[in-house]
Amino acid sequence: MPLPPVPRRVKIGDAAAFAGTTPRAIRHYHAIGLLAEPERGGDDRRRYGYDDMIRLLWIRRMAEAGISLEDIRAGFEGAAGIGQSLARLEEALASKAAVLEAQRAAVQRLREAGSPLGLLSPQVAGRLCGLPPGALRPTDLDTLLVTERVFGPLGAAVQADRFLVLAAHPGLRAEEDRLAEAESALDDTVSPGDPRIEDLAVRRCAHETALAAAIEDSGLDEALDDLLDGCGERAGEGEEAAAAMSPPEAVGTMPYDFSPARLRYEERVLELLHPV
Repeated sequence: MPLPPVPRRVKIGDAAAFAGTTPRAIRHYHAIGLLAEPERGGDDRRRYGYDDMIRLLWIRRMAEAGISLEDIRAGFEGAAGIGQSLARLEEALASKAAVLEAQRAAVQRLREAGSPLGLLSPQVAGRLCGLPPGALRPTDLDTLLVTERVFGPLGAAVQADRFLVLAAHPGLRAEEDRLAEAESALDDTVSPGDPRIEDLAVRRCAHETALAAAIEDSGLDEALDDLLDGCGERAGEGEEAAAAMSPPEAVGTMPYDFSPARLRYEERVLELLHPV
């Protein structure tokens, strides 16, 4: 079926209706130099001819394809411009597709895990997905979230091993809870020289030693070595890596409000765990 003839000269409203756009958009095309100003009729109104309509149709099609108006204008300026614009568009769409795929995978992990654990990196979620319901506490998830932000997915995977061992050893879990409660009591009412700090630091050191031994006995450290080998080549990729900061920078931005006693306690624990 032949197309109906296009009037020789039409007003902006008719031109917009024919091209599937709006008079406002056409005026914008004029303002940015994408479409030349047409001749005006005796009533001083713009009149659009056949070539103008063809140009509008091409602009409309390319805009629908996602090409920016700036790239459309560049394309009209040279034969190679359209090809270059399409290549850039293809790269941008591929990047968006990768982001969407990562989001889809995160949602899938969330559904499979049935908890916010699925929103952590696959390295971390994969190590903990076999835990029975309730074995991983909300505070454990919070800790993993912070650890992953500060030390990355592999650092959080190391942290995940602690929770695997704690879930499998009720005695260690109970001692962890007792230590956490005692540590939270090191508030501003406690002097940094209080002897309880030394006693608590010794207990924490012994607990960390027991945890490390349990991790080694379970073989988790060997599995972690395999994970490190498999992920080493991918280190530094992705948006998270691009936004990464050093551990001191990350910790410095956290709203920690440790008392002088708590700070002294943390220092003492490190001294006991890593003697000079």
